[in-house]
Amino acid sequence: MKLELPDLTDQQLDALLKVQDPNFYHHKGYDFETPGTGKTSLSQGLVKLYYFDDFKPGIAKIKQTLIARYAFDALTPKDTILKLFVNNAYLGQGDNGSIYGFEQAAHHYFQRKFTELNWEEYLSLIAMIRAPNAFHYINKPEANRLRVVRIKRMLSGEYIPKDNSDQFYDRE
Repeated sequence: MKLELPDLTDQQLDALLKVQDPNFYHHKGYDFETPGTGKTSLSQGLVKLYYFDDFKPGIAKIKQTLIARYAFDALTPKDTILKLFVNNAYLGQGDNGSIYGFEQAAHHYFQRKFTELNWEEYLSLIAMIRAPNAFHYINKPEANRLRVVRIKRMLSGEYIPKDNSDQFYDRE
């Protein structure tokens, strides 16, 4: 089952964008400057998934950025990009292979539908997006839990990322 944007609450959408791509509705496919973003926008993440079989940083990052800026983001409405991300974000490895999208992740990690997740469970999925193996909900539960704590601090305004490389919110 594919999720539609109304399947996510405003609070869920807000958290996803604040963590993954705070300037999403205002940039043109990439954002290397907003504090906390890292170096990959939602558009760039989807370009990596759709256009590259074996992505390696370097020249591929330049190509990814150009495709995101001049093709993907330019031709795709922002809400469509957000819906594609929600349904296709890579969220780790399961027993039967790769897990893509929040609905599949909810079934795999919590044995229920996405719309039945509580706030902690949802944030556990968001915590995995940036580095699914390092913050894997099952294989690295303590790392995932600590990342959720840091995400909550950032969402509440208790922590403000220092620069765009501070996407893990000041590891403690």
